[in-house]
Amino acid sequence: MDFKEKTILITGASTGIGKALAIELSKINCNLILIARRIELLEELKEQLSENKAKIVVFKCDVSNKLEVENTCAKISAQYDFIDIAILNSGFGVRVVPEKFNSEHAEQTFGANIFGIIYWVEQLLPKYLDKNKGMIVGVSSLADVRGYSGSGFYCASKAAASKYLEGLAVELKSYGIDVLTVRPGFVKTPMTDKNEFPMPFLMSPEKAAKIIASGIAKKKRYIQFPWQIVWLTRIVDLIPNALYEYMAKKDYEKKLRVENAHK
Repeated sequence: MDFKEKTILITGASTGIGKALAIELSKINCNLILIARRIELLEELKEQLSENKAKIVVFKCDVSNKLEVENTCAKISAQYDFIDIAILNSGFGVRVVPEKFNSEHAEQTFGANIFGIIYWVEQLLPKYLDKNKGMIVGVSSLADVRGYSGSGFYCASKAAASKYLEGLAVELKSYGIDVLTVRPGFVKTPMTDKNEFPMPFLMSPEKAAKIIASGIAKKKRYIQFPWQIVWLTRIVDLIPNALYEYMAKKDYEKKLRVENAHK
């Protein structure tokens, strides 16, 4: 696929992978629609990329708010007839421990990571089905294979995203609509900067963006990286549940001891 003259939407474009993708794709003569909650960061990015080839517009939108997504899509439709590629990248994650359990964290996490995809798909599908074309690129995570301690909401939301995209890909294939699932490992972003645990094979957002853009161009059903973590998660997924939970419990207790030692 050639990105030239395509209209491409990116959610979560103010930081991290979304921002890096915007920078990468701005080098091409295309229309970029950048979405995020923090409009001031999008305006700064638009100004930064003003001399590049892409024509850029920005919109403030909380993707976890259905009404905001509907209103934003209406504004976009007034300027663009069709979104060729929708990169649904918005994400949220917070560490959850029993002592600070808060259901609002679950609402925020699922709101961004799964409903932030579903609400946009709802808006995109009518035109996609009418024209028998279009591409939906949903960003999930390699964390979707297990419920890692401290990241239960995040892992559950990403598992939901991966399974939803899997089913959607099958449903839309006969309509000529492509559905791609992006499953990154650890990428250096403001969200992962908060992690207090080791992140093997941590990748820069710029490198991740190049891999994702290349995968989209090739219409790869799954864009997953780095390969070392891909294979590691496959092995972890094959571990019997009882053994995995025993190992995870030992690891969790070790983390607690380290945290308590620093208090």
